[in-house]
Amino acid sequence: MISKLKTECGSQFTNKLEGMFKDVELSKEINESFKQSSQARTKLPSGIEMNVHVLTTGYWPTYPPMEIRLPIELNAYQDIFKDFYLSKHSGRRLMWQNSLGHCVLKSDFPKGRKELSVSLFQTVVLMLFNGPDRLSFQEIKDTTAIEDKELRRTLQSLACGKVRVLTKEPKGRDVDDDDSFSFNADFSAPLFRIKVNAIQLKETVEENTSTTERVFQDRQYQIDAAIVRIMKTRKVLSHTLLITELFQQLKFPIKPADLKKRIESLIDREYLERDKNNPQVYNYLA
Repeated sequence: MISKLKTECGSQFTNKLEGMFKDVELSKEINESFKQSSQARTKLPSGIEMNVHVLTTGYWPTYPPMEIRLPIELNAYQDIFKDFYLSKHSGRRLMWQNSLGHCVLKSDFPKGRKELSVSLFQTVVLMLFNGPDRLSFQEIKDTTAIEDKELRRTLQSLACGKVRVLTKEPKGRDVDDDDSFSFNADFSAPLFRIKVNAIQLKETVEENTSTTERVFQDRQYQIDAAIVRIMKTRKVLSHTLLITELFQQLKFPIKPADLKKRIESLIDREYLERDKNNPQVYNYLA
């Protein structure tokens, strides 16, 4: 698929995609090398499996760094891998993307042992219950340092979703400041390994506006190309007829005001000009 895209659109278009696949392949080799290394064999406790995806900045989407206070064990595992990697690649910098991490936790419930497939944030919260059976929302927040909105979403997935490994007091769908959480001793499930899905956040008005703006930015070139194509064929066209033709050609919803902006931009760049006798008519400039 990538080679087809490369042929059609050029190597610049597929550069990031190729980089992503290269990172995935290199990560497999790095993990194999790490498992054989003295750092992993002597410092990683037996029974712990650790896989790290080393991704090159620039090839992948940018993720906002999320603060989290990891348990001592998880911090130690990160440091072991970091020491191994930097001993092989000096001068590089590793930045952990904790929001993308996931773990498999072995959990002992009174009704049987289970393996929980969870995100790193869910892991950090669940590991707190290795000690006390009950913790308040504020205690969890202070200990983990997870950002407020992210923590509420994490606790919702663990106490209010389909797989309730924690119980919440008082009961309810939302997580409030005065809620408390406890280990669910009555938890049972037919499967041995259970995936605890994260709760999807609803898109805010600001995010929606930002997304719409970004989509429009990407579509500008398509609109410009359609205007030039129509004008090249017609040579002279009135504003109304041009807008009508654009609505017929463009397969996505667009406001007339946005089309007008793109026409103005093409006039500024001397692809078109307004007719000297009638400003509502455009002439194509070869």
